[in-house]
Amino acid sequence: MEFVLSKILIAALIIFAILLFFCLYRAIKGPQVADRLMAVNMMGTIVIVIITILAIILKEGYLMDIGIIYAMMSFLAVIVLTKVYIGTFVQRGGR
Repeated sequence: MEFVLSKILIAALIIFAILLFFCLYRAIKGPQVADRLMAVNMMGTIVIVIITILAIILKEGYLMDIGIIYAMMSFLAVIVLTKVYIGTFVQRGGR
């Protein structure tokens, strides 16, 4: 049972790594700033899931703490980026 679970988790890690590269592409290409912000937020979420899966595979509890800290930092980064975007949007006079 443990062998099957570890294979499933490793497959999930591979899938999430591929999804991370798709989000990176969207964060670079755009087309809108909102798309880039959403991609950065999604990248943070995927990294948190990857850290959590690694904590389960390696049976290391401290990785869960790292995941929680990363979640807080990712949340704050998206909030700051959104505030910067809104500030520049308002300075340009809206649309």
